[in-house]
Amino acid sequence: MTAVSVLVSALPVLHTALALGLAAWTLLFLFRIVLTWYPQVDLNRGAMRLIGWPTEGLLRFSRRLIPAIGGVDVTPVIWVGLISLLRELVVGQQGLLTQVLRQSQSIV
Repeated sequence: MTAVSVLVSALPVLHTALALGLAAWTLLFLFRIVLTWYPQVDLNRGAMRLIGWPTEGLLRFSRRLIPAIGGVDVTPVIWVGLISLLRELVVGQQGLLTQVLRQSQSIV
C-alpha cells in the first residue's frame, strides 16, 4: 500500500472527526455564552468542567487581546464565529477537505 492510498483511505475518517470536533467545540462555546447569564455556576466543579476545561485556554488568551465591552466578555462569541468559519472552510459543503474527499472518491 502506498502512502497516497493510505491517506485516501483515511480521508473519510479525518473529515468526520474534524467535522464532529469543530461542531462540539462550537457547542461548548455556545454553552459558555449561555452560562454567562448564570454567574453562580462554577465551571471548575462537577460536570461543568466538561464545558470549562476545553474552552478556557482560548478564552484566557483572547481576553488578554480583547477587553470586555461594557463589562461584557465577548470572546466566546468571537470564538463561535471563528470556529464556525474554520469548520465551513475545511469541512463545509465547499470546504477544502470536502473537495479533496470528493476528488479522491471520483478517482477511485
